[in-house]
Amino acid sequence: MKLNRSTIIYLLVMIAAASVYRAFDNRMWGFAPQIAMALFGGMAIKNRGWAFGLPLISLFISDVIYQLLYVNGLTPISGFYDGQWVNYLVMGSVTFVGILLNKVNIKNIVLGSLIAPVYFFIASNLMVWLGVGVDLYPMTWDGLVACFTAALPFFKGSLLSTFFFSAIFFGVYYFINKRKPVAQQQVAVTA
Repeated sequence: MKLNRSTIIYLLVMIAAASVYRAFDNRMWGFAPQIAMALFGGMAIKNRGWAFGLPLISLFISDVIYQLLYVNGLTPISGFYDGQWVNYLVMGSVTFVGILLNKVNIKNIVLGSLIAPVYFFIASNLMVWLGVGVDLYPMTWDGLVACFTAALPFFKGSLLSTFFFSAIFFGVYYFINKRKPVAQQQVAVTA
């Protein structure tokens, strides 16, 4: 994806919409667009700054929104908390899934939409269990099982949302890029 004015506007709208959506009240736990954004960034955006920045900027903006709502007593969810940097680290690393899959096609989008949330679930919960950033679970087999069990509702939401938002992000990407050759052909014909 080339970074021209319309592409940058599309990416900024994507960041803003995803940030606001993640802060919606009463959505399914884990049902958020950031994992799909990381996958999309890795697969479709050649500029690595934008590829990694897309989900991280969106995540940060939504955390700011959560914090503002929390401070004003409108949600019980705090935007900033101990160990939060772990989520940013793991989310940023999800972009590598897209980079490794590289080519944008249906097979890779479906495969990435499965691998990315599974990877995020395992990596983020393993970090929590290990006490990286926050110490919630004992470092025992029972602690590991308790940590992963507590995260299952988030996993279901992240798996469903990654497929859902990947369809949207890659669908819009497809239609944007599908138009380009037609426009270029029309220019070539009139020239």
